[in-house]
Amino acid sequence: MQSYDNKEALIAEIQKTFKLFIKEFDNVPGNKMHWRIAQVDRTPYEMIAYQVGWLTQVMGWESTELSGQKVMTPSANYKWNQLGLLYQQFYDQYTGYSLKELCDLFEKKVDSWCAWIQGLSDDELFTPGVRKWTVTNANWPMWKWIHINSVAPFKSFRTKIRKWKKYS
Repeated sequence: MQSYDNKEALIAEIQKTFKLFIKEFDNVPGNKMHWRIAQVDRTPYEMIAYQVGWLTQVMGWESTELSGQKVMTPSANYKWNQLGLLYQQFYDQYTGYSLKELCDLFEKKVDSWCAWIQGLSDDELFTPGVRKWTVTNANWPMWKWIHINSVAPFKSFRTKIRKWKKYS
């Protein structure tokens, strides 16, 4: 995993990987967004709903902690061994959105994500344990949680959507 020593580099990587990933959806027909194929474990719709869901989830942890409440990760309703159910919640939450609407929402969420990161101090971003929610399952600095919920899946899901387009 890439390491970052400043927030500008992290934000630049998020924006770069987001742009590469979202561009792959330019030529996915909206009427095929729910097509499931054997070679890929998610539909185009699920890929975007997953991304929006995780960005929202992590920012929710931050908001909850800053309001003085206890953060339940990954959520109050699901444990880490129930992520499939959490993903289904993400998919269900955006039922009714067109692929374009979902992609637009994703772009807005990434903009909010980057603005949030920009507002964090270096101590908050790079020192483990500054936020209680970052200690769950691994005592990582916040940048690492940010990376595994944005840059990493943007890259891996770009491979998935490209494979989906190849076989659909």
